[in-house]
Amino acid sequence: MRRRVAFRRKKKQNKGGMLIVSFVVLLLFTVMYINCKSLTAKRDELRAREAVLQEQIDEQNEYTKELAELKKLTKTKKYAEKVAKEKLGLVYSDEIIFKPDNE
Repeated sequence: MRRRVAFRRKKKQNKGGMLIVSFVVLLLFTVMYINCKSLTAKRDELRAREAVLQEQIDEQNEYTKELAELKKLTKTKKYAEKVAKEKLGLVYSDEIIFKPDNE
């Protein structure tokens, strides 16, 4: 008889222990699921930010190419003549300037 009572007590203790272990495992899975969702949202946000930054990098690379071309252009004699004529009003000594009559 004593063995039966001891066996029943052990069985009840095992059920209680299993219930606690099951609760802890369920709690861990819940926490992991919530963290997974937040990390997924953060990943998507970072990917969007990466796309925007990559677009800015591409724009800056294009701008750098344009500046390099402008640098080459400004070193030419033709560009210097154009600026001298348009902005400074300079002309060659053998050039004839025609001005329209403003009536």
